[in-house]
Amino acid sequence: MTERTGRRRPPGALENEVLAALWAHDGPMTPAQVRDELGDDLAYTTVMTTLSRLYEKGLVSRTNAGRGYAYAPLVEEAELAASRMQAVLDAGPDRAEVLTRFVGSLDSDDEKLLRVLLKRVRRR
Repeated sequence: MTERTGRRRPPGALENEVLAALWAHDGPMTPAQVRDELGDDLAYTTVMTTLSRLYEKGLVSRTNAGRGYAYAPLVEEAELAASRMQAVLDAGPDRAEVLTRFVGSLDSDDEKLLRVLLKRVRRR
């Protein structure tokens, strides 16, 4: 639960916030630095646990920093988003229907971009 609102974060939200802090910083960050960056009333152990989980998932690296660790992202933001989109697509019961609904939800600018990207991929 968050201290300020008394409500729970959606699943994965804290991991996303921690990754965003790491992506915005040049170089590895300690759990205390991440906690300070988030500007939230999070317990140090909560941030440390979140960083440990991200490490176990292979999303961050860690190096010795004093008596603890400093963490740095191993994946770029776009790469992680793409892999999450692929996982959702793979989990869908009807791949064609999932893609149809996704493409149908795009605005005209995104449709144009998707066409350009598809042409670029086909040329490779």
